[in-house]
Amino acid sequence: MSCARAALGCVVTVLAASGCTAVAERGDAAAATAVRLLSAVAERDGAAACGLLAPETAAEVEQSADRPCAEAILTEQLPAAGPVTATHVYGQRAQVRLSADTVFLAVFPGGWRVVAAGCTPEGEKPYDCVIEGG
Repeated sequence: MSCARAALGCVVTVLAASGCTAVAERGDAAAATAVRLLSAVAERDGAAACGLLAPETAAEVEQSADRPCAEAILTEQLPAAGPVTATHVYGQRAQVRLSADTVFLAVFPGGWRVVAAGCTPEGEKPYDCVIEGG
């Protein structure tokens, strides 16, 4: 094997490994945001919870309850944060499955934000979510 071919093989291996690491790190960050949201609600910290929502989702929470997001989110029936069972990152979007919930997120300038939470599968239909942006 030529030196150039061996070097190329090393470069491809390094790039593939770093690509997997980047996706894993993004998945970990998305999962951490999902857990922080559910934990903030469980701890009755509405301001922290709303700070983790995507802008449209926060607006929808406020509008549906006709009160500030920090108050309204505490009335939503979101499950407690359980263990993360799976995380899937699709470009700028992610799905985080926890033992009792599925949370959907998107990347915004400040990092991952929750687009929908309290989601349960409905067979062939889309997920049914407790909170979601419009």
